[in-house]
Amino acid sequence: MAEVVLRGVTKAFAGGVVAVDDVSLHVKDKELLVLVGPSGCGKTTVLRIVAGLEQPTQGEVYVGDTLVNDVAPKDRDIAMVFQNYALYPHMTVYDNMSFGLRLRKFEKAEIDSRVREAAEILEISSLLSRKPKELSGGQRQRVAVGRAIVRHPKVFLFDEPLSNLDARLRVQMRAEIVKLHGNLGVTMIYVTHDQTEAMTMGQRIAVMNKGLVRQIDEPLQVYRNPADRFVAGFIGTPSMNIMEGKLEETDGKMVFRSPSLSIELPPELGFVKQACPHGEISLGARPEDIVVGGPTDPRSLDLGQGIVDLVEVLGNEAVVHVSVGKTPIVYKAMGEEIPARLASVRLFVPISRTHIFDSRSEAKLKLP
Repeated sequence: MAEVVLRGVTKAFAGGVVAVDDVSLHVKDKELLVLVGPSGCGKTTVLRIVAGLEQPTQGEVYVGDTLVNDVAPKDRDIAMVFQNYALYPHMTVYDNMSFGLRLRKFEKAEIDSRVREAAEILEISSLLSRKPKELSGGQRQRVAVGRAIVRHPKVFLFDEPLSNLDARLRVQMRAEIVKLHGNLGVTMIYVTHDQTEAMTMGQRIAVMNKGLVRQIDEPLQVYRNPADRFVAGFIGTPSMNIMEGKLEETDGKMVFRSPSLSIELPPELGFVKQACPHGEISLGARPEDIVVGGPTDPRSLDLGQGIVDLVEVLGNEAVVHVSVGKTPIVYKAMGEEIPARLASVRLFVPISRTHIFDSRSEAKLKLP
């Protein structure tokens, strides 16, 4: 078994800085779990705690059935791939990949077998005699991964391994890591600040912010049903439109008001008044869910009339930036529906695709 379990793990540094705050995670055997969040959210600290490079202030860490809080990093049967390739410049690829095995006094035949097997998996067999300075960034990253593979560890840890690569190579390498995970059938924990990497790679993703795990679920569930306002705004490109306002009652009708918006809410959203008595709410709508011109679903909210400020054409679709009064709203348009700058458009969003948050707690209000 190669499960990784964290129970109530907290890490506080000098000066009272809490990098990880009561985090509990259960990484399943042979799962690829991605930790994602902005810089400084605590995701790398979690990874380093699992690796044994940081000691938790409190809480327990298990690898398989073994409590490893007091187990040295070298004895945890874990391999870590860093953002920095950390290859020895004076050694060949073969020697870099075999170095850890030689330190552990493996037989030469076993070392050779493991290195060549890993090189074949990563398609770097032809590079074994080269030195790091003769390799591209992508090739160096493969060597770093190969150095981890030869150890046959229970768990792989990846700390933003693709950050130093260009965009095209990052797409290629993330696909190869997913393929590698399937071929090796091992447990992997992958850290990134890039939500696109998280969505495309993880079997599950854990979204972190300020040392807390805000949500953990399958990527599409996190995208479609964000647990709170932070997750809603962080996951998705472009980001979800979030409109701040206050719930008011006028002539027996519920109205969402902000300085530049006045949106009538239908009776079926009456639960919002009970769920959020103080009335301070945020309406969220993903750019791809916003409809222009007229509602395709009769159960839609009218966001109002706006002026197109900017059109970002991305080939067959465009990202359109609109100002409804002083409220910026972004939506996606395709083909002949792409408007010109300064055009006037009316925006709608189906109620079924609308997200409502308590502005004070940031929690999502769920339909009863």
